[in-house]
Amino acid sequence: REVILQAIYFEYNKSNITAEGAEELDKLVKVMNEFPNMVIDAKSHTDNRGADGYNMKLSDRRAKSTVQYIISKGIAKNRITGSGMGETQPKVPCTDCTEEEHAQNRRSEFLIIKK
Repeated sequence: REVILQAIYFEYNKSNITAEGAEELDKLVKVMNEFPNMVIDAKSHTDNRGADGYNMKLSDRRAKSTVQYIISKGIAKNRITGSGMGETQPKVPCTDCTEEEHAQNRRSEFLIIKK
């Protein structure tokens, strides 16, 4: 069965999980409960505003809040990892970005490491 994991998005300069993000993460938790051997890696990103160092720290906080949310829903901590990518991998590469483009770049994405 195909499992499509949608990115979750963050508000500007924040690392907390939004209500919309929680809904998407709850779907991920459900799938992980259905597939008890599945291991996920969460990669968190920022938009290109702010200093590089600050964005790395912000994306790391986003990764940690994403992982903590999943663990808080009963998923074992050895089944999910997370890392901050800063602004190094924009979803929408842009220099003079619109607010919508910035919003698309502030995200956590998920990679299935093990099925």
